[in-house]
Amino acid sequence: MSKHHLGEFEEVVLLTVAVLHDEAYGIAINDEMEKRLDRKVSIGSLQTVLRRLEKKGHLSSKLGEATKMRGGKRKRYFALTSYGRKTLETTKEQRLSLWNAIPNLELDKGYV
Repeated sequence: MSKHHLGEFEEVVLLTVAVLHDEAYGIAINDEMEKRLDRKVSIGSLQTVLRRLEKKGHLSSKLGEATKMRGGKRKRYFALTSYGRKTLETTKEQRLSLWNAIPNLELDKGYV
């Protein structure tokens, strides 16, 4: 097992942060994941994973400016670190290696 191991939810969160780039903050990440995955995402679970990924060095974060629209609250924006990018690249390579190793016959069989 590689030192870059991610759980499925962690991987999806990192990918979503990459997709959103400069607009990756809690609610935007949550909305994008729900839209793309067609599944409900708990904001609490998302916040837990964001903090864990930041602690592991996959993400960094910074506070945006306070806005009247948010009652003076500031958004926390997330970005991939170079370690986070490397982890995603390694994960992608591992997944592609497995997909490419499946014989065509096996995908055509289908089990009922």
